[in-house]
Amino acid sequence: MIYDALFGNPLTSLTAVGFAGIVVWFFLSSQRPTTRLVVQILFFGVMTVILVGSGIEPHRFQGYDSRDPQALLVILAKSLWWVHLAWAVIGFIRLYLVLEGSPREARLLQDLVIGVVYIGMALSILAFVFGVPIGTLVATSGVVAIILGLALQNTLADVFSGIALTLGRPYVIGDWILLSDGTEGRVIESNWRATHILTGGNNVVVLPNSFLAKLALTNVSRPDETHLLILAIRIAPTRMPSSIRHVMVSALASCNSIVRDPPPVVAFKGLDATALEVELQFRVTSPSQRAAARNEVLDRVYRHCKSAGLLLAVPASASILTANLPTEETAQPPSVTPLALIDAIPIFAALTVDEKQKLAETTSVREFRKGDVIVREGEMLPSLMMLRAGVIGARHRGEERGRLAPGDFFGETGLLAGMQEVCTLEALTPVTVYEIDQEAFAPLLAERPLLAEEIAEDLAGRAERFRDGAALPPEQARNAHAILKTIRTIFRA
Repeated sequence: MIYDALFGNPLTSLTAVGFAGIVVWFFLSSQRPTTRLVVQILFFGVMTVILVGSGIEPHRFQGYDSRDPQALLVILAKSLWWVHLAWAVIGFIRLYLVLEGSPREARLLQDLVIGVVYIGMALSILAFVFGVPIGTLVATSGVVAIILGLALQNTLADVFSGIALTLGRPYVIGDWILLSDGTEGRVIESNWRATHILTGGNNVVVLPNSFLAKLALTNVSRPDETHLLILAIRIAPTRMPSSIRHVMVSALASCNSIVRDPPPVVAFKGLDATALEVELQFRVTSPSQRAAARNEVLDRVYRHCKSAGLLLAVPASASILTANLPTEETAQPPSVTPLALIDAIPIFAALTVDEKQKLAETTSVREFRKGDVIVREGEMLPSLMMLRAGVIGARHRGEERGRLAPGDFFGETGLLAGMQEVCTLEALTPVTVYEIDQEAFAPLLAERPLLAEEIAEDLAGRAERFRDGAALPPEQARNAHAILKTIRTIFRA
């Protein structure tokens, strides 16, 4: 009587508490797991008190009279009790099943255990609420499971392979991976079914986890994303190997897109009557930089070989007579005169032969020792300088911003406004430059306005590359229009 006075109809009260608990469960933030667990335990405790007080045992099946109007309430009340019990257990799992330092693995383990809890809840409701014989059901479900397992063999293989990959952690989202079948790219998504890889061609490759688990995998992003590149160069044996190595070291030292620590390596791989085989080993900051770095290294090797008078060897497969091969005594090194250097600079390609010759005749040679400062920040050079040999470094407040190689040019019409005002140019090796003064260069700019525009575009691009790579303030890098205006002001062009 006292119980009825407090609770009225216990089944109605339990049902109301159960549905209230469901509403609170969904409205409480998952970011507050402790509060959610405490509230869930309180609801579960109240429901247990009501069931026990009303003489109902939720863990035992009690037959129902279909004509009894209370039968539906008993079924609903016991089902809600099992649901709240499962949610209370899940709250404990989410809060206390934690793997230190491995949140991803902990989440996966939590999901697996929670799946078992839900299965147990469903079986309990079938057995203790509806009186379904679980033994017969399990035996029947075993046959069904075998049939489904055979039908879903590939899908299940993908799921379990996904679990193995998640626990083994051979990669994480954002890593660059290389597979033994040649697939290469950055991991952008990984789920139970498949892994999505963004390739260098900007395509997304979807690989089933079961297929991925069978392949040998190289994680390029570990321990860091620097990537080793190897280039093979064949040089005609017209110089001593030590001299050739010095040229290759200088070529690598002038590159802006490769990693300097660890330093690049020059290794000799073989020597015969036709060629000295040289292997250049260097690193880039990420696999996406490989093409740009390879292009720059080849460009710098060519420049330095031409500057030093080295000849590239013919391919090993070429069938030529040994007597025709150049030797150290008979080889004619490439010409590195001022005219040849002017011919090699693309912006001078529009000049006529006579104009190039007149420009070359006005050049003078200047040499700098290693460590000499060619121009300091804020200073201006009174002439155009073309780098004949050596490597020049550009520094801003003691930090290197870029490097120049043979064939590059600088000066008042060069890196003026883009580099001179913000960078110090220093000789990193012994340097030889060809200098062209204003008096010789001004008539060409006056007669060929397009030449000044091409110079401005080239130098603005170079200054912008140095600025971007060094994160210089934007106001310190001027555009091509500003450089062109300054060139015309200085040369009265």
